[in-house]
Formats: sequence, structure tokens, C-alpha cells
Amino acid sequence: MSKCNQQYTSIGGQAVIEGVMMRSPNSFVVAVRKSDGKIRLRTDQWYGLSKKMDIFKKPFFRGVLTLFETMANGIVSLNYSANIAMDEEMRAKAIKKGVTEEDYEREKKEKEKVSLTTFFSIAISFVFGILLFVMLPHVLTALLENSLGRTWGLESIAFHAVDGAIKGTIFLLYVYLIGFIPDIRRVFQYHGAEHMAISTFESKEELSVTNARKYKTFHPRCGTTFIFFLLFVSIIMFTGVFVIVPVGTNLPTVPRHLVAILLKILLTIPVAGISYEILKILGKNIGSSWGRLFSYPGMMLQRLTTREPDDSQLEVALASLRMVLLMEESHNLKDAKTKVIGLEEADITSLEDIRSTNLQLKDFLE
Repeated sequence: MSKCNQQYTSIGGQAVIEGVMMRSPNSFVVAVRKSDGKIRLRTDQWYGLSKKMDIFKKPFFRGVLTLFETMANGIVSLNYSANIAMDEEMRAKAIKKGVTEEDYEREKKEKEKVSLTTFFSIAISFVFGILLFVMLPHVLTALLENSLGRTWGLESIAFHAVDGAIKGTIFLLYVYLIGFIPDIRRVFQYHGAEHMAISTFESKEELSVTNARKYKTFHPRCGTTFIFFLLFVSIIMFTGVFVIVPVGTNLPTVPRHLVAILLKILLTIPVAGISYEILKILGKNIGSSWGRLFSYPGMMLQRLTTREPDDSQLEVALASLRMVLLMEESHNLKDAKTKVIGLEEADITSLEDIRSTNLQLKDFLE
């Protein structure tokens, strides 16, 4: 593989229910396998805040924006994919409860938009993440310190190392356990398909199932790798900050730890920004020995979050990627100064219904 093929490309995706979402710098596509075997494509131009405010193109700021945009896109995509993949079942349940066809369709469309409900879902997800990966590990570390008769203290490396180890263990157990749920296993298969499709494009090969089948389900720029760096960077940052800045020194034990947890929550923003920049650097240097070394833990974590897809799942991922490229080329979205196309939906019977484009990897390098 050439050096160019190992560079970072600004196309990424996410597995959804019976499908894959792909996003390029200027287009956004969700492809979902319907119950009748066809692939439903939801296409839209992506015109985010970074297009309107230059500050969100800057290092660290772009990482924070990407984190929140990814969460919003993910919720919209998951709602949409659920509506498509499980439409018949959900419709039948709604009608059984007395909901009219018109009300069902209206509610379904509302769930597919970025609205106040979307931001509420993001807030709930954020709170859940804070409770599970910030508050719980901190509390368990404090309890462990007390039960062992240790005096690590908030300013010690030991406290934050143990906190990080507990945090990592919780994450691994969470991902491992949900992997036993059949529907989640299928999402993990689509996750693998997403990686294989992107790897095919980054290797300058035609986007076909045969070509994609050659690649692994792992990818160095995966969100799972990003989570690893969140854990790693948080240990370093928390240790550094708490050593430099005494937190609640004169407070009783419980209030002091509550102040420490609040500070950690505030620090999740810079932690996300730094982690994103590390991921981008790795993407550009994945062919180097140090790049492979630092990406290895995240790649191993992907053994839990990806599964080998079948050909029909690969076809969906490739359809999503092909459509992203086609939209970029057909509408010259790279040079668009405003939003020039809107949300559209269409069904296709196979990957071949989407023509190939002349766009190449070099058109998406940063």
C-alpha cells in the first residue's frame, strides 16, 4: 500500500440498524436494507457549523464540534434506519394502539430531523456517559482507596491510573455484553462493512463487494480508537491538572470529590479536542512504525465492536459510500457557498444502480 493510501481521508461513517451512514465533507447519506431487499438511500448536503464559522476549522475546536455533530448525526441516522428497517412492525404496533396512518407518518418524519428532541437525546446520552465513565469510576476509585487503606490523593498519578483502569474495564464489559444481543451483533457487522468499504476507497480500488471483501473489519480512524484515546488522554490530563491545581483542599472528603468530578466533566471538552487531533495525526502517519504502535490498542478494541459482514451488508456500506461520492461530484459540493440541495430519498435494487465517479482519494485528503 502506498504512502498516499495511508493518509487520512475526510470520509467517515457509522453503522446503524440494518445499514450504514456515510459522511463526506459536504454530503450525508444513510443507506438501509429494507424488508423487501431493496436499499433505501437518504441523501442530503452536509453544511455544518464549520462552513459558517471558521473557528470550528481550527485544531481542538474542530474535535469538539465533530463530537457533537457525530452524536446528532448518529441519533438522526439511527432513528431513520429504525423507521425504515422496522417500519412494518412499528406501524402495526402504532395502529394497534389507535394511532392513525397520518399521525404515524408525521411522527416518523419528525424523528428523522435534527430538532429539540435530537438535542434532548444528545443531552441524555451525554449524562449517561458522564455517569458511567466519569462519576462511577471516580467513586469506585475513592471507595477502593478507602477500603485498601491507601492515601493516593487526588493529586497522585496512582488515583487517576486506577480511575482510568476502572473506566476502561467498564467500557470493555459494556461493549462485550451488548455484543451478545442479536440486533447489536448485526450493527457490529455493518460496522465492519463500513470499515471495509472505506479501506477499499483508500486503496484506490473500485467500490465493489469483491474488492471490499479483501480488507479487514478494522480501521485506525474508528470511533472505538477515538474512545481509547479519550481514556488515555483523560488519565494524563486529570493527573496533570489535579497536581497543578489543588481541588477542594479545605473541603470535607465527599464535597471535595464532588468538586473533582465536576472539574473532570468540564475537562471532557479539551480531552475530546486533544483526542481528535491525535486521531487525525495517526490517520496521516498510519504507515509509520510509531503510527502502527499507537493505533494498535484501538484496533484491538475493534475486535469487540466489529464483526465480519455478509455480502448484502457490504453492498449497503458500499452503496452509502458511492452515493456520498456521487453527490459530491454531481453537485460540485466542494465549491458550494450555500446549501444547494435538500433531503431526498430513493430506493435502489443493487449497488450497480449508483454510477461510479471520477473522484479519488486525493480529493478528500486534509
